[in-house]
Formats: sequence, structure tokens, C-alpha cells
Amino acid sequence: MGKPEQGGVGLLDDEAAQALLSSTVPAHLAYTWTDGTPRNTPIWFHWDGAALVMCSPSNAPKVGVLSTGAPVAVTIHGAEWPFAVLLLRGTVAVDHVDGVAPEYRACATRYFGAEQGDAWCASLPDDLTMERFRLEPSWVGLLDFDEMRRLPSALAG
Repeated sequence: MGKPEQGGVGLLDDEAAQALLSSTVPAHLAYTWTDGTPRNTPIWFHWDGAALVMCSPSNAPKVGVLSTGAPVAVTIHGAEWPFAVLLLRGTVAVDHVDGVAPEYRACATRYFGAEQGDAWCASLPDDLTMERFRLEPSWVGLLDFDEMRRLPSALAG
């Protein structure tokens, strides 16, 4: 059986994709602003095995434009050679959370470590509310320059 094709969600099972999904690099969330122009913002993420979950305070500007069904693209990439890049597309489901979302807390622990992650979450306002953006990818791309496994189509020959 061959390797999953670009676009297939089976790419999420690839070792390079799994490494990025458990990494401490931020994702880059792309979406369309109210005036039709593109936006791209770094954001913490939590992979729950089926969806990429991203959380923001309810007063963040992106909350005003990202509603359930909004199309988004997310890129997660390493910072050192050989590069690996995970590309995700789909629509988000959005829900409201009073307090710190569990996925945000999981992100803080992964990015900072347990002690500093707990301290970070404890420092947030008591009346904080968050919006949770859940992306179950409908399209997945993977670039993996390790042993030249998955190259961009322009280089793949």
C-alpha cells in the first residue's frame, strides 16, 4: 500500500505530521476578515486525535469573524532543517467557554511545562471567557524534506 496522497486526511497518521501535532511550535491560522482580505495569526493549538483545537479570549478580534462553518487554513511547521510542514484546511466549529478552556490549559502545559503552564493560566482574569475553534481537517497536506520524503509539487518531479 502506497503513502497517502496530498489532500487525504490519512496524512495525519504520518510520523512527521504526528511530530508537528505534538510540537511546541505555534500554528498559523489563516482566515478571511470582514473586508474580504486574508488574515494569518500565530496561535496555540491542541490536537485531540480528531481535531485541531484553538482557543482565544472572547474579546479577540478574530472571534468577530470566525463563526461555525467559517473556512480556515492552518499551517504548522518546524523551524530547523530538514523542514516538515503540515497544512490543514476545513471549516471550524465554534463554541463559548466560561473560564479557561481545557484545551487552552493543555496548550499552556505543553508549551511552558506543567508548573509554568499552571502559573500562566492562574494569572488570567477571573472573569475570562474564551471561544474554542475546532477544526476537523477535510484536506491535509504534508511536506517533509527529511530524506526528501514529501516535496512540494514543483520539486517532486
